[in-house]
Amino acid sequence: MILHNQDNYELLNKYVRQINELLDKALDVETGYADYLLDAMKYSVTGGGKRLRPILMQESCKLFSDPVKELPYFMAALEFIHSYSLVHDDMPCIDNDEYRRGRKTTHAVYGETTALLAGDGLLNFAYETAARAFSVTDDYEKCGKAITILAKMAGIFGMVGGQALDVKCEKTGEELNEDKLLFIHENKTAALIESALMIGAVLGGASEEDTKKLMEVGSDIGIAFQIRDDILDIEGDFEQFGKPIGSDNENNKLTYVSLYGMEKAKTDVLMYSKKAQEILRTFPRRNEFLEWLVEELINRNK
Repeated sequence: MILHNQDNYELLNKYVRQINELLDKALDVETGYADYLLDAMKYSVTGGGKRLRPILMQESCKLFSDPVKELPYFMAALEFIHSYSLVHDDMPCIDNDEYRRGRKTTHAVYGETTALLAGDGLLNFAYETAARAFSVTDDYEKCGKAITILAKMAGIFGMVGGQALDVKCEKTGEELNEDKLLFIHENKTAALIESALMIGAVLGGASEEDTKKLMEVGSDIGIAFQIRDDILDIEGDFEQFGKPIGSDNENNKLTYVSLYGMEKAKTDVLMYSKKAQEILRTFPRRNEFLEWLVEELINRNK
């Protein structure tokens, strides 16, 4: 089915609403004396957001099958991991940001200690949520592969590893060159996007070869997404971007733009995005909404 641009936006908004409902339902739990911590976790998760990663997971699955019953558990789990990473990233010991998505960050509202624990809570709750998928399937091997991807891409071989190098270079003054910057983008930003596409593929029954192709797509999308983020930090608008403009420059942070210049940064966003779209078009079961979504990411203003 060919969707027109307005149809795509309506479908995207529909998916965001559905994912928000999924997350609200997952977080509707009783915690007793830990209710204050749960409030901070909910604040961190429900403050808006593009819900990009769970949508990519869902649409990746559709390349190989109709959405499967294990999918919602992993969609929620990945968004919880993404949310925890933002909570910790915003804290004074790392980026010290007081605004995200146009409102106060978790540590600015609840304090550093509760924000730290809220991030820890979301990370653990993510794996608890993903593990529930085993209760709705007989294909334990498939779920096992999906959880392995989730854990690896979120850990030291993925997001945490990229964040660690980023923090090390910023705090110690270690020289950040081209290789290190790409390592940070590939891991800190792209790893969870790769995870989304790979898990969707695995749950949809994709082959190892096709799963690897989607890992490459995720890498290209993630790098393009981060470069676009660097561009918006200079050219963006606070009302749309949702966080202070120019913070990278104020913190003397090396970015793709400061390393290569604005013109090359914009050119490379297009290059990485085009590579991702070309790979997506090779699958027999085309997903034109997914291809449109990749295109939309390179033109985003927030």
